[in-house]
Amino acid sequence: MQDDGCHGGYPQAAYSWMHFNEVTDETCSIYEARGHDNGRPCSAMAKCRNCDPFKPCFIPDTYNIYNVDEFGSFHGEDAMMQEIYQRGPISCGIAANDNLEDYTGGILHDLSGFNEINHAISIVGYGVENGTKYWVIRNSWGQHWGESGFVRLIRGISNLGIEDDCSWATPVDTWTKNMKHTTTEEEHLDINNNPTNGPYPADEPNPDMFLGKKDKSTWKGCSRRGETTFSKLGEQRPEKMSWETVDVKALPDNVDWRNFNGTNYLSWNKNQHIPIYCGSCWSQGTTSSIADRFNIKFYDTLASPVGLSAQAVVSCEKGGDCNGGEPGSVYEWAYVHGIPHSSCEQYTAHNNDNMTCSAMDQCKDCTWPPCPVGQDCQDKCWGVEYKKHYVSSYYGVAGADQMKAELYTNGPISCGIQATDGFEQNYTGGIYKEYIADP
Repeated sequence: MQDDGCHGGYPQAAYSWMHFNEVTDETCSIYEARGHDNGRPCSAMAKCRNCDPFKPCFIPDTYNIYNVDEFGSFHGEDAMMQEIYQRGPISCGIAANDNLEDYTGGILHDLSGFNEINHAISIVGYGVENGTKYWVIRNSWGQHWGESGFVRLIRGISNLGIEDDCSWATPVDTWTKNMKHTTTEEEHLDINNNPTNGPYPADEPNPDMFLGKKDKSTWKGCSRRGETTFSKLGEQRPEKMSWETVDVKALPDNVDWRNFNGTNYLSWNKNQHIPIYCGSCWSQGTTSSIADRFNIKFYDTLASPVGLSAQAVVSCEKGGDCNGGEPGSVYEWAYVHGIPHSSCEQYTAHNNDNMTCSAMDQCKDCTWPPCPVGQDCQDKCWGVEYKKHYVSSYYGVAGADQMKAELYTNGPISCGIQATDGFEQNYTGGIYKEYIADP
């Protein structure tokens, strides 16, 4: 079987490729809605890339890899239930029609009789409600669609062809074994590699935006702007601060929200450097820490972990752009306006050339056909309604005691750091330390 990139494909072909080849994650190869058929040919750099300011993009010397072991296809309600129960989610074909596209909630029972499979989804569970059996399906149309990106479809009658064509695969444990790909010279020289970087950050650092040395060779392009942490509204503090409610000396020696009492509450990691370089650390750190706190507070009720759109914050310039920014305005926007989910705006590492914050800059959807090479096809996109994620308070934190109290009581925080060449290039694990003499 062979896939057609953005024009379609088969889950079995994907599993087969993942069995015989290595795959990476989105911090290595971010989703760009492009494929070999419309502008992103397969290459060593397409599998994993990174970008620094002022330089061509490159392939990291080593990067994480993932594989699948066994894989296969099957069909039928009983076999599907067994596979889901014993080994987890599966992928299935579905006959996507207007009833599915217009779905907003409840158990869908399509009466059109349409069963021509034209779409692929993943089934993550099954259940019964008021005597009606259903599948729990995760779609790929954004969190604003359906029940937070999911649909419940009647089970047992292959409605919309859901029980006719399914696939499964078992993962290879590459993470606990710390298996990595080592880039070869041949891969560095692949003629299909596209090292083109973007125009960001600005050619010369703005002294008003930059804290530290202004030597372009050591500038990371992700500075904080100005001297104030919060603008306009200022801090919005709770009645009591976290460090006023706990005895810092009595806090545990180790607090890690990746494993807090056996649970990982964090949203996924990001890479601000791809698909091109963008100095959006001020947006990435804030949206990640806010998302983490949503996952902590609402863990038992979430359909899937929350992720928030750093690109929407950059596009709307709520604190800065790809040339740097300050975190305070991000929290202020979350307090006043609310931040969209990460599935609303794919991270593109671009400033908003229109200098607006339109509905499409905050949450959008697009339609067929796949976008040809050299076009952006935004005329095939439109703004959509979405769930806004708000914060109830925001404030500055400084010093080890306040940081520890805030982390333990409320969850992850965002902080500034002096990202030196040593920090960027030399850290591979362990507890990092670096001493920098005053100039």
